[in-house]
Order: sequence, then C-alpha cells, then structure tokens
Amino acid sequence: MNKPFSQACENNKRPILEILTKEFSTVNHVLEVGSGTGQHAVFFGQHLPHLTWQTSDLLVNHAGINAWLDEAALDNVQKPIVLDLDDSFPQLDKNRPIDALYTANTLHIVSWPLVVNFFKLIEKNLPANAVICIYGPFNYQGNFTSQSNADFDLWLKERNSESGIRDIESILKLATSSNLALVEDYSMPANNRLLTFTKVK
Repeated sequence: MNKPFSQACENNKRPILEILTKEFSTVNHVLEVGSGTGQHAVFFGQHLPHLTWQTSDLLVNHAGINAWLDEAALDNVQKPIVLDLDDSFPQLDKNRPIDALYTANTLHIVSWPLVVNFFKLIEKNLPANAVICIYGPFNYQGNFTSQSNADFDLWLKERNSESGIRDIESILKLATSSNLALVEDYSMPANNRLLTFTKVK
C-alpha cells in the first residue's frame, strides 16, 4: 500500500527530536500512544537507536504504520499493537517494561473522557520514574495562544463536537492526580507545546 503522509509530522519531527534526545536519554522502552502514520516512530527510531520504540494505534491505522516500518526495517521499532483508550492497557513483554511514553496530537482529537482515561492508564501501568512526553496545542488561562489555534479548534469541533484544544490547567490537574510531576513545558513551533512529566510513584 502507499504510505500515509502527514505534513505536520514532517514539519515538527526535528524540533520534537531535540527535546526527546534530552528527555529520553536515560530510558529504554518507549510506548507511543497514537502512532498515526508511523512517520514519527521511524524518524525517532532512526535517531534514538538506544530506544526500543513500541508503536500503537487503533487497528484501522496499523496498515499505514506497517508500511513505514517495513520500508525503514529498523530493529528497534516494533510493529503496532492495538491501543484503545476506551479499553485496558495492552499486555506487553514483562521482561522489557515500558519506562517512557510519547504521544503527539492526540489529546485534542479524542474525547475528554478518553483524556481522563489516558492519565488513569499511565498511573496504573507505568513504573515510578517513567518519563512522559505529550506534544500538541494547549490553551492557557482559558485562552487560545494564537488565532490559528482558535481556527483549528473550530475545525476540530465541526468534525467532532467532543474534540478540542484542552486547557493546560485541566491537563496538569489530571497529571497531578495520576502521580505525574511536570518537569518542563517547552514552547514549540506552530503554537504547540511539549509537556514532559515524570511519574513520582
């Protein structure tokens, strides 16, 4: 099949890599929640060879992810597993525990109940000191950070009324309740952010 392609992934992969190179320097096994096209997995897997990168997504996206993975043939990037935030955490190799999580452009796509469940699954399944990196747009003090984000939010809600750019204050409240401590809130290109957390227990 033809590989799916996201221009946004192409645009943001290098700025994100700069952060992940630092934040994931001491971890070994990353679960990517919502691998989408598979572009990020291949790019980060190539540039962070010390990591095992586990892709995941809904089953409907697996063929596209596998098209990217098959072409790249990277030993450290694993075939996608089914991960539905409405369900339980996937069973993974207990001999190689996940000690980091990465997700990009997911929290504004899924419904708010699934955002809540996302943090509950992290709390329940990731070990202490795990590193969590979340990329995407956020509102601050109830305000959009740019007109383009306001327009994007309208577009999201036209597609699905349960989607929308989330308030950073609500995200941080969920994170705190899930035993996550904010390490850094990075400003990224195109009015996006990259939030990094560590699991405190």
